[in-house]
Amino acid sequence: MTIALLLTLAALAIVDSTSFGTLGIPIFLLLSSQRSQVSRLMVYLATVAIFYFLVGVALMLGLSTLLENFGDVLRSRTAYMIQLALGVGLFALSFRFDPKRRRKLGKPEHRFEPRIGGPRVMVMLGLTAGLLEVATMVPYLAAIGMMTTSSLPVAQWVPLLVAYVLIMILPPLVLVGLRGVARGWLEPKLERLRAWMAKHSASAVSWALAIVGFLLARDAAVYLFFR
Repeated sequence: MTIALLLTLAALAIVDSTSFGTLGIPIFLLLSSQRSQVSRLMVYLATVAIFYFLVGVALMLGLSTLLENFGDVLRSRTAYMIQLALGVGLFALSFRFDPKRRRKLGKPEHRFEPRIGGPRVMVMLGLTAGLLEVATMVPYLAAIGMMTTSSLPVAQWVPLLVAYVLIMILPPLVLVGLRGVARGWLEPKLERLRAWMAKHSASAVSWALAIVGFLLARDAAVYLFFR
C-alpha cells in the first residue's frame, strides 16, 4: 500500500461524495419541515454507507468472477435483443421527464423531492438511492479496481473500504455540524441550492435515462448488426 494509492482513493471518494445520493438527498432531508429530526438523516447516511461497503466487499471477493460463469448466456443473441429493447425503452422514457417537452405539451414539470418518513422509510430511501447509482458509481468501481490490482490483503482493503464510504458521507455530516453553529448563515445558501436541485431534478433524470438507454442500445446494436 503506497501513499499515492491512498491519495488517489481519497480523491475518488471525494468525487463520489458529491453525487445526488450522497449529497443531494441529504440536503433535501436536512432542510425538511421536520428540521429537528437529524437522526433520520443519520439513518439514511448509514444505509448508503453500508450499501456501498457491502457492494465493495462483494466485488473484492470476486462477484465479477462469479458473473463471468454466465458469460455465454449474457453474450447470446437473445440477451442482446433484450438489452436493445431495454435501451430503446429507457431512451424513449427519458422524453417523459424532459421539462422542455412537457412544457410544449402543456403538462406540469416533474419535481423529485424525497419525503421525510420514519427510520424504515429512510432505509428504503437509502437503498433506492444506492441501487439507482450502482450503474454510475464509476469512481467507486475505479477504486475497487485499483485495490484489486494492488493485491491488497483483506486486513488492508477492508479498512480502506470503510474509510472510503466514511469520506463519501462526510460532506453532509459537516453540513449538519455547520448548521448547528451557523444556521442563520448557512440555511439560506442551502435553501437556494435545494431550490436549484428541485428545479433541475427532472432534467437530470431525463438525461440520465437517455444516456444509459443510448449506451445500452448502442452496445447491443453493434453486436447484433455490425459484427
